[in-house]
Amino acid sequence: QVQLVESGGGSVQAGGSLRLSCAASGFTLSNYCMGWYRQAPGKGREGVAHINLDGSTSVLNSVMGRFTISKDNAKNTLYLQMNSLKPEDTYMYYCAADRGAGGYCGTPLHYQYQGRGTQVTVSS
Repeated sequence: QVQLVESGGGSVQAGGSLRLSCAASGFTLSNYCMGWYRQAPGKGREGVAHINLDGSTSVLNSVMGRFTISKDNAKNTLYLQMNSLKPEDTYMYYCAADRGAGGYCGTPLHYQYQGRGTQVTVSS
């Protein structure tokens, strides 16, 4: 059974950092598209970052240079390092996974599996 469990969220002041973790079980992380998306009431959902099957990464323009996605295959864990946080980064962050179709991953908004999320709140 596929399971994704996020951790590492919290409340920080603008300019601070957080590292989100996503512990995966029930599948081998290296064989899946992995990503993060975020969602908040009144703000909708947006894909933040994802790792393709070939290991390449894609990051939302508004967080480029501040957020880094990575994974540890040995630990079956996905990470999102978030630096220089801004109040507009306040969202619930979700980990997502998908087998991909024909090697294509696409946005994590459409992935088959999601975790329950971890809240990130950035104050000014």
